[in-house]
Amino acid sequence: MAESERPRPEGADVVPIGTSGRPGRGTGKKRPSAAARNLAPSPRKPTRPTPVKAARPAPVPLDEPAEAAEQPAATRPSTTTEERHPLAGIPVGDWLHAFQHAAVELFGEQWERRLAELMAFLRRRLSGDYTVDEYGFDAELTERFFMAALRPIADKWFRVEVRGADNIPATGGALVVSNHSGTVPVDGLMTMVAVHDTTGRFLRPLGADLVFKLPVVSSLARKGGATLACSEDAERMLSGGELVGVWPEGFKGIGKPFGERYKLQRFGRGGFVSAALRTGVPIVPLSVVGAEEIYPMVGNLPNLARLLGMPYIPITPTFPLLGPLGMVPLPSKWLLEFGEPIRTDEYDAVEAEDPMLVFDVTDQVRETIQQTLYTLLRDRESVFR
Repeated sequence: MAESERPRPEGADVVPIGTSGRPGRGTGKKRPSAAARNLAPSPRKPTRPTPVKAARPAPVPLDEPAEAAEQPAATRPSTTTEERHPLAGIPVGDWLHAFQHAAVELFGEQWERRLAELMAFLRRRLSGDYTVDEYGFDAELTERFFMAALRPIADKWFRVEVRGADNIPATGGALVVSNHSGTVPVDGLMTMVAVHDTTGRFLRPLGADLVFKLPVVSSLARKGGATLACSEDAERMLSGGELVGVWPEGFKGIGKPFGERYKLQRFGRGGFVSAALRTGVPIVPLSVVGAEEIYPMVGNLPNLARLLGMPYIPITPTFPLLGPLGMVPLPSKWLLEFGEPIRTDEYDAVEAEDPMLVFDVTDQVRETIQQTLYTLLRDRESVFR
């Protein structure tokens, strides 16, 4: 039987052997002897326990109750990717509020009515329930998209100022004759916006042959109201009561060097005057200042232009040096002034065949535009202000 298992008399004290009646080590001293110290293992420096990373708790959806976050993962019901709704993390009310805020920013306070109009417009376009005239002009598309896209450029970038808009007839046919400049025919687009915003009428431009040879530009020009610059189409439009725009200088006007800016080129053979005389519509001269500075043309690449079938390849201070960035027009200040109409209804239609009469009326229109250009240049405080 082991010593610890033997029965001891009641009340007996247990004294360890070799301690001289003192609990502790055998020598009875508080400090152990050298022999005992040699027998004892050398003390080790306490090692820092390696931290154990706790598992990151799974994110709790916003619409899940707080009790679900305290529930152990083992007892929480598992959810597969197929069972989880794509929008489960965001309440439906927040989505509706965000959509309403975006609609107000885009369409204004009347966003519901405007959104309904837009959806109705898209439904008509997809179903083909819209009309175009015999020239391919789409009035609804032009007003809703083309004008809406060009208007910020006219108002914010070029800051177009219009004068004499009351000289444009409110109804009936009329011919707007303007100077042409700018290397790229942006002045025609800005004139269309200015006429529509000040009178509510659509300006139907007469375009060069090159416009209708380009794949995408041709379709957009037709839908925007342009047609080929020929006497037959011009006379048909004027007889039908349309407001027609013409730029008699053509490519010689927009492609002239910057040193010849605001100096009118030859007005062709006066075909636009003949069309006005045959139809008896008034001629409204238009002078545009500001377009000459958007792409200052300082050079040309004629060989490359002939290779590509273009009238010219311009070199400007920013193009082609800056690449596509050089195609951004400079923000010049624009002034548009419509002069007093020149009446043609006092002439007979047969007088349109008189070359001297056609020359005199053409020269009168050209001189009116040139003198107005000089006046506008004096009125403009700065090119870019």
